[in-house]
Order: sequence, then structure tokens, then C-alpha cells
Amino acid sequence: MLNKLIYNFLIALDAISQNWLRAVLTSLGIVFGVASVIAMLAIGRGTQEKILQQMNALGANNIIIKPIIEQKEEEVEESQDESKRQPNRYTPGLTMHDLKGLADLPYVESVSPEIELETMAVREGRKRSIKLVGVTPTYFEHSEMDLLEGNHFTDEQLLYSQAVCIIGYGVKAKFFATDEAIGKEIKCGKHWLTVVGVMKPRNITQEVRDELGIRNYDMDIYTPIQTVLLRYKNRSLVTQTGLLRAAQQEEESDDTAPPANYHQIDNLVLKVSNTAYSRKVAEIANRMISRRHNQVVDFQIIIPETLLQKKQESTDLFNWVLRAIASISLLVGGIGIMNIMLASVLERIKEIGLRLSLGATKNDIVLQFMCEAIVISVTGGVIGVLLGVGLSFAIEYLTNIQTIISPVFLAISFPVAVAIGLIFGIYPARQAARQDPVVSLRSN
Repeated sequence: MLNKLIYNFLIALDAISQNWLRAVLTSLGIVFGVASVIAMLAIGRGTQEKILQQMNALGANNIIIKPIIEQKEEEVEESQDESKRQPNRYTPGLTMHDLKGLADLPYVESVSPEIELETMAVREGRKRSIKLVGVTPTYFEHSEMDLLEGNHFTDEQLLYSQAVCIIGYGVKAKFFATDEAIGKEIKCGKHWLTVVGVMKPRNITQEVRDELGIRNYDMDIYTPIQTVLLRYKNRSLVTQTGLLRAAQQEEESDDTAPPANYHQIDNLVLKVSNTAYSRKVAEIANRMISRRHNQVVDFQIIIPETLLQKKQESTDLFNWVLRAIASISLLVGGIGIMNIMLASVLERIKEIGLRLSLGATKNDIVLQFMCEAIVISVTGGVIGVLLGVGLSFAIEYLTNIQTIISPVFLAISFPVAVAIGLIFGIYPARQAARQDPVVSLRSN
């Protein structure tokens, strides 16, 4: 059986070599079909990887509470009775007091407040604007950030608001390129902070950062949140300088001037144990904070997992549409093989009759034409794989769309090509085997 298969395969190769131009044109449908499928799969895989990066950057299990600095008052009709007018409600803004009770909510593992300050980092003649971020130890758990070297903040450093910091990997590369960072000092704003740890690089692409609107975490400097409140800035404190500044701003009021930030903290992150309860936890947290803020909506709650899930659903739908369109090319290529093979049967009736008269069986004729169809489709599949890989790299280079080529895609393309040859080669092969040898030999 194996010898018969090899013999018919060699006859098929000889027939293809005699009409190589027709075979090349026949395989073009498979070439473009396989290439387009691989390119579409690479784009889909790249999109999924991008969304995964976004989920890792924001934290799939996190609920983010952010302050709203500018408040827009609703326009109301003036009432003739001045006594019926409601005074503006006071809100303290997002403060450390808002943490109370949130950590005790069901499915909430921990709560992490953050304070972000724009400042200048200076060391040995080098300086750069950075973000000084006041955090608690739970921040590093929420962000899944690991230390490259050094240690996290100790209880003593947190208790006494010591001037210590953990620097991002980019800060180390900028200010401590040739030196050991641990134990050295770096000036942030008006204070010198001692480096106790260095974070591992986050490896978040610039495209992901721009799309999510997040900063470059590798260029951050982290210090205990109490250190920021005590040594740098506490927006919740009413000071004489603050009052004078507010009065001056009111006298020189300008509609285009940005409103003052009265929130003590800039970010509040809740880590939930189960994302299925993120919405319920967010609703409860919203009610709790609203009561403390006198029902003034000066904060917003963001659930990254929900937002990214919706984005992934729409992206998946788009990818399936692209794959379906690409698969049509494979279908057209298969139909092209069948048409050309049927035409080939009509042209080679005398050859078929001669083989049958010399003792070839109908199965031999079927094998011959099946082998021809499979060789054409597999050859087109190989060329299509190479073209698809090149097309994927070209798309990423020219359009900045991330593409990822998986070995699975390449492994699947060959069985698909063989299947197309089998499916669309069966009918022409059977038509060839049904020829009457006597009638075939008489044909011109």
C-alpha cells in the first residue's frame, strides 16, 4: 500500500511539474488565505496580550477611587424666597478618614491610599522631574510590584515618618547607574530621602501607558504616606498661608484658572478577593464615602476589570470578524483547486484511459489526483505561512499594532492546508476515476 501511495505521489509530482504555472496560480488562493489567517490571528493575540498588560497595570482585582477636583454646579432657577435656597454643601474631599470601614467590607482584602506630588529629584548634578508617591505597604501588594534589591518600609520607618524611599528601576538607572543605591540619599523637593529599596522594572509599554493614561511607574519614588503628610504637603490642613492664598485667588478670580486641589489623597485603591463582587463592593463604598462627603459627588469610582472586559468583548468580536473574512480566502482557494482539478481531468482523459487500460485501478487514479490537490494546497500553505509571518511583522512596524505569532498558528496551518486539499480534491479525483477507459482512449 505504501509503495502504491509513493508511486502515485511521484506521478502527481510529474504532472504538476509539466503544468507548473497552472499549479502556482491555483495555489495563490491558499497562499493568501493562509497568510491572512495567520496575520489576523497574530493581531488578535497581540490585542489580547495588550489587554492583559492593561489589566496587570491597573490590577484586575482593584477598585480605584479618584477625586474630582473641579465641581460643576447645576443651574437652578432663582427663587424669589431667599430662605428656600440651599447653601453649598461642605465636603472635606478624599481624605485618610475615608479609609475607615472600607477595609471591613466583605471581599475587600486591603485598602491602599496614595498621594502624588510633582517634584524634582537631584543627586550629584543630575536632576529630573519625578512623581513622589506617598504609599502604605499595601500599595506594593495591589500593584504586584516586587523588589529588585533592598527591603520594604519597616514598622519603625512608618511609625516615625522617617525620610526613606523606595525608588523605581528607571530612577536607579538615571541617578545610580554606576553606584549602589541602597543606603544612599537622593533629594526630592526640599528633603533628602534615604534609599531602602529598588523596584523591579514594570515593563509596561509606552502605548499601554498612553492608552490608560497612567504614568511611568519606573520613574516614581515611593515614600511612606505619613512622611508626605508630615514633611511635604497635607492639603487637608487649614493654614494661614492657605487662607491668604485662597483669598488672593478669590480677589483675582479667573474662569480659566485651574481650581485648587483640596483632596488630601489622590488615589484610593480597594483590592477585592473576587472580581464577581466588584460592582457590589463599589456600590457600598460609594454610599459610605458619599455620606462622609455630605452627598457631594467629588469622587469617581473606576472598576478596571469591568472596563477591560467590555473592551475585550468588543475586540474579540472584531477579531472573529477578521478571521471569518480571512477564512473566506481559504474557501475561495479550495474552490479554485477544485475547479482547476476538474479542468485538468477533462484535459487528461486520454492519460487516464491509458493508465486504466494498463492495469491501474480506480483507486490509483483517485490517489493520483488527490496527491496533486494535496501537494498544491500544502505548497500554498508553506508559502502562505512565510507570507503571513512577514505580513505580521510589516503590520506591527508600519501601524504600531502589536502582533504576536504563536507556534500553534504555524502548526495549525499545515493540517488546514492538507484538509483543504483533501476536501476539494475528492470530487475531481472521483470524476477522473469514473472515466471509461475505452471512451477515454478514443477522445482527442
